[in-house]
Amino acid sequence: RSARYWLIKNISRLLVAGTSRVEFTDFWLGDQFCSLVFSLAHLFTIGCAYSNDWRNVFSRCGSVTHWPAPLVLLTLPYLVRLVQSVRRYYDSKLLTHLINGGKYLSSIMMYVSYYTWRSRGSPRDLSFVLWCLFATLSSVYASLWDLLMDWSFLQRGSTHRFLRPELLYTNNPIIYYFAIVSNVMIRFIWTMYIPSGGLNNRLRAVIAAGLEMLRRFQWNFYRLENEQIGNTDQYRATREVPLPYSSTTWHESDEDDSDLEENHAGDNGEAQETLELSARRKKSQPISNVFGVGLSKRWGGKGSVYARGEGMGTPEYREE
Repeated sequence: RSARYWLIKNISRLLVAGTSRVEFTDFWLGDQFCSLVFSLAHLFTIGCAYSNDWRNVFSRCGSVTHWPAPLVLLTLPYLVRLVQSVRRYYDSKLLTHLINGGKYLSSIMMYVSYYTWRSRGSPRDLSFVLWCLFATLSSVYASLWDLLMDWSFLQRGSTHRFLRPELLYTNNPIIYYFAIVSNVMIRFIWTMYIPSGGLNNRLRAVIAAGLEMLRRFQWNFYRLENEQIGNTDQYRATREVPLPYSSTTWHESDEDDSDLEENHAGDNGEAQETLELSARRKKSQPISNVFGVGLSKRWGGKGSVYARGEGMGTPEYREE
């Protein structure tokens, strides 16, 4: 029951996008709906088929005949993400969010040009050229954003070429390389609509929709991995609990304690003075040594989603 309430509450937030601060849950859920546009577009088909007693469904309720309704339904998730990006720019003043919004705008233009081409009978004219142009722009735009921003891949100085310095799931880069190649290929799945012969367009749509859901399934894993790395870099989450002193201070303290034990039978005043000196050493450690790392390197390192303003949707924290 609580899970259903959470889902209904967050979907309702998508419907009023732009009226409140955008959090990680908001834009993450919006991206999931962007991969379900095939199902959303056919909500009209289901309603139309039901009203016609499921007779001659494709001739009466096909997207070619009633293309405005499916077009509005499938572009709605992209419109929501566009509004969210504008709102995040308004809150943070980061140009990155407007660039991200351009990605969703290119997707909207791709679907508008596609349905325009289909409504004209799929001729090889200017409408076809415009659709191919916008589809190519959208695919390249989205692929680069996936790799560079959402996954933080293609970084210099990485142990594994074309990846990032930190990998949480495994040090075996094969699954990451597979994700890169498959993600880019599925982004260009629209090319299967170009041939005039072969498979029926309805079957092509089912194949494209299934591959897109698989692409989003794998995208989620690497997007959340990148989010976790960004959170640990900003000390919002940790993979380990650091000791409140550096390792050198610990060894020095051990040596001092050993000296005290050896001289315990000697002068008590000298032993007490050594104890006070050891305590002062621990208190005088700089903050960068307290956590055993240089905060200047961990706080603000390149590659985190927060320099892009992507992380939890709170613009007060920046890194990337």
